[in-house]
Amino acid sequence: MAQRIVITGAGGMVGRELADQSRREGREVLPLTSAECDITDADALRHFVESGDVVLNCAAYTQVDAAETDQSRAHAVNALGPGHLAAVCAQAGAGLVHISTDYVFGADRQRRTPYEIDEQPGPVNVYGHTKLAGERAVLAAKPDAHVVRTSWVYRGGDGADFVATMRRRAAGDGPVDVVADQIGSPTYTGDLVSALLQIVDGGVRPGVLHAVNTGSASRFELARETFAALGADPERVRPVGSDRHPRPAPRPSYTVLSVHRTAEAGLRMLRDWREALVAAVGNESAPGPLPSTP
Repeated sequence: MAQRIVITGAGGMVGRELADQSRREGREVLPLTSAECDITDADALRHFVESGDVVLNCAAYTQVDAAETDQSRAHAVNALGPGHLAAVCAQAGAGLVHISTDYVFGADRQRRTPYEIDEQPGPVNVYGHTKLAGERAVLAAKPDAHVVRTSWVYRGGDGADFVATMRRRAAGDGPVDVVADQIGSPTYTGDLVSALLQIVDGGVRPGVLHAVNTGSASRFELARETFAALGADPERVRPVGSDRHPRPAPRPSYTVLSVHRTAEAGLRMLRDWREALVAAVGNESAPGPLPSTP
């Protein structure tokens, strides 16, 4: 195990789960919220990173719609900050695992085959552009860093993620309209964190990786499966087009991430998204076993 895990953005969904699971496994962990450690402040970062640490950067500006008008802040947190952090890690002799997103893709509106790790990105909104800039800044400053793209992350409890929202809607009455023309890779936080900790422990080739539950789904399909897993009537969920729910930031229609080349890099594939969803809404305290790399 690494000497110490330093988590930036520890107040967010992934950061909290990462700190919790690390502690359950007996790891030494330093969780830092964005208030405690601003990754846009390079001088401040040096106070927290030591030789032998592995830093997991969960800090991000994730308000996709707000980023369209708050572009400078989104760029600072998603692009400049990760670059600063990578430079500090390189100077200190610390490892770095940086979390990115499927939203670096999506410009190809006709796409219907999963994206490989080395394909040309093409974001469709400011958030995606800033996250892509962050990937490039990290690898420029620290070529041996791990950049982990994930997708549609949820915890499934009482938070603000999509599955949590559908859980609340399932407890009510009447129909629920959900867009059916956005397709991605739903990913359970507990499984994502298991993948991140595997990277921490070594044996996974550095560079860009994809860590998502296997398979793909539309928002509509994910909502229906959530209702079914909770014992609610999935027929209450009705498919609609994205034009029924216009947003300030355009959403990509297809951002499914392929994990095949990531498996070749040494990262174990995560379980099917449907199995993970059942675990999440069933309040499992820990993720299920990860299948071996095929």
